[in-house]
Amino acid sequence: MSEFAPICIYLVISPLVSLIPLGFPFPFASNSSTYPEKLPAYECGSDPSGDARSRFDIRFYPVPILFIIPDTEVTFSFPWAVPPNKIDLFGSWSMMAFLLILTIGSLYEWKRGASDRE
Repeated sequence: MSEFAPICIYLVISPLVSLIPLGFPFPFASNSSTYPEKLPAYECGSDPSGDARSRFDIRFYPVPILFIIPDTEVTFSFPWAVPPNKIDLFGSWSMMAFLLILTIGSLYEWKRGASDRE
């Protein structure tokens, strides 16, 4: 049982670490009904105009997708951050294949001008 003690401690402490900061501000928060000017929606210092659920132009959708690509690159590169003698040949070549696919995708994106703004 002692070998599972760190896991049990982790399972007890991790919810506390996430829930305590989440609940800490509530005793100090003021009632929002006392400040009616804080109740309307805030949009860059001006009154909101139009419906928030209106359709966006298709040109805005590639922008978040272009920001997700480097995030996934970093995420999938973490397993490669091991000592070189611990990774075998399959691990090295699979990472090279991932980087090759990522490079081809980045070159295709660059060639198509996806990141160019009009």
